Amino acid sequence: MPLITHPHARELTKSVRATVLIFKDPRSQELLNRIERLAPSEANALIMGETGTGKELVARHIHNLSRRSKEPFVAVNCGSFPESLVESELFGHEKGAFTGATSTKAGWFEAARGGTLFLDEIGDLPLNMQVKLLRVLQEREVVRLGSRTPIPINVRLVAATNVNLADAVVAGNFREDLFYRLHVATIRLPPLRERPGDTLPLAEFFLEEHSQRLGYNRATLSPAAESKLLAHGWPGNIRELENAIHHALLVCRNQLVQPEDLHLVDMRCTTGRQQHNAIAVAVAVADPNPQQPDLESVLTTLFEQNIPDLYEHIEETIFRTAYRFCHGNQLQTGRILGISRNIVRARLEKMGELSPAPSRMLIQNPPLK
Repeated sequence: MPLITHPHARELTKSVRATVLIFKDPRSQELLNRIERLAPSEANALIMGETGTGKELVARHIHNLSRRSKEPFVAVNCGSFPESLVESELFGHEKGAFTGATSTKAGWFEAARGGTLFLDEIGDLPLNMQVKLLRVLQEREVVRLGSRTPIPINVRLVAATNVNLADAVVAGNFREDLFYRLHVATIRLPPLRERPGDTLPLAEFFLEEHSQRLGYNRATLSPAAESKLLAHGWPGNIRELENAIHHALLVCRNQLVQPEDLHLVDMRCTTGRQQHNAIAVAVAVADPNPQQPDLESVLTTLFEQNIPDLYEHIEETIFRTAYRFCHGNQLQTGRILGISRNIVRARLEKMGELSPAPSRMLIQNPPLK
């Protein structure tokens, strides 16, 4: 069974990132196949997935399978820098470029020269930095802050995001030209709830891992505990599963994990049911005559109920309904919604209604044999 682990997993115990990926579920096996087909190319890659799904692990695997595997892999979180320091961190600076710049410093692009630069949470980049990043990708050179001399770079860029960049483009928070520059080779990581075949193998891996770390005898899962794990929605994905197993090992008795040892809270499922029920009730209350719907009255009723994440839920419902109304025709869906087909496809991929098309995997390189 294919397995990928983070090289510094134990140093990330308090992090929200995933530390291991297992590819047993059919969807995970498709994902691994896609990664292995994309990795040898030089195309920029965009990894999309919720927090805790293993985006950095996928980026590292892409690097390890590429021709750049002997060169540096540099991971940078775009949301971790103050806006005033983003340019200096990415592109470097010269001595005296700004107050506090007491020496010349190379940026992360130079640090990754010859290898792979992984930009996590790229959707957090300020718009002015997006312009400069686009230019770097086009010109294949960087200019340090405080300098006018371009420095050639040889770097493969792999970006990741947990937000829908297509929506961010429509909202004006992300540049459309940069979106298409990054969207050459896309990889969507399904959340754990969409690949249930990985849940128990991951749980067994964490049982073994944390038993060794804690100095405990190897514990096992009771059938009831397994059923509880499989029924959970995992809003925190792989990291939540690891934390649940760690907690269970601390409180279980006789090396047997029971359902009550698993401390699980699925806010996603609870909220989703509440939203669905509230919308149905609102429609019935605001519009007793379904032949003549009053959209404004329905929305007003929903607003009065103070439902969390209402906009996202309504937007997703609109996309799903329009797509099904058009019998799966993306172009027609875009027409009736007044948006481009590319945005429709990106949104449907994010929602899980549509798997990434093989024809979109590589644009600059022919399919690998």
